[in-house]
Amino acid sequence: MKKKITLVIIVVLIASLIGSTVYYINDYYHADEMAVSLITAPKTNVIVTEENGAFTFKPRNATKGIIFYPGGKVQAESYAPLMHSLAENGILSVLVTMPGNLAVLDMNAAEGIYEKYPEIESWYMAGHSLGGSMAASYIAENSKDFDGIILLASYSTADLSNSGLDVISIYGTNDGVLNMEKYEEYKPNLPEDFKEVVINGGCHAYFGAYGEQEGDKKATITREEQIEITVKEILQFINN
Repeated sequence: MKKKITLVIIVVLIASLIGSTVYYINDYYHADEMAVSLITAPKTNVIVTEENGAFTFKPRNATKGIIFYPGGKVQAESYAPLMHSLAENGILSVLVTMPGNLAVLDMNAAEGIYEKYPEIESWYMAGHSLGGSMAASYIAENSKDFDGIILLASYSTADLSNSGLDVISIYGTNDGVLNMEKYEEYKPNLPEDFKEVVINGGCHAYFGAYGEQEGDKKATITREEQIEITVKEILQFINN
């Protein structure tokens, strides 16, 4: 009898754990319709393709490319406006989807992507929030394949200080999600000459198009303005 009771308890605990895990994975921020439309019906001069869980926003005659990791529990398609705008400005932009919408579950998702585009002369990793941290961890082990990294409301727990990589860090003054204590703690992991951009009035969620994020502060600029500023800064960083 005791063995049966123990077995029942174990089964219940396992079922509860599975249920909690499934709920957690399925509880995420969804891309809005506008973002999805830029994938299904992109604007002129940008071709969007999907292969092996990655959306590629391809302009004509691109020589520079970005591989982008989405934020934690955010649907990858949410970053289509950012990727599309970069592609409109000549940057091949690859938006990677993550299992369970968590980059920590596939830090090496960029593996093999850059080999598919031999015409691209300069590659950059990029990511938002958790995605940025995972992109930094990946590039730390593969720095020879990249020219730099773009961190959006994020920080690097990996040491990139002597990597020789170009680094830009962008966040908003009204970001209520980014842990600024951690941001400052890990800042020495970046090269001394890294570029820091603080968007006045910007928030955490407005790097993507997935609505408001829990814990975030209210932005005093529009999402479109924040993305426009971000694209401008990234272009200056890459083309410098």
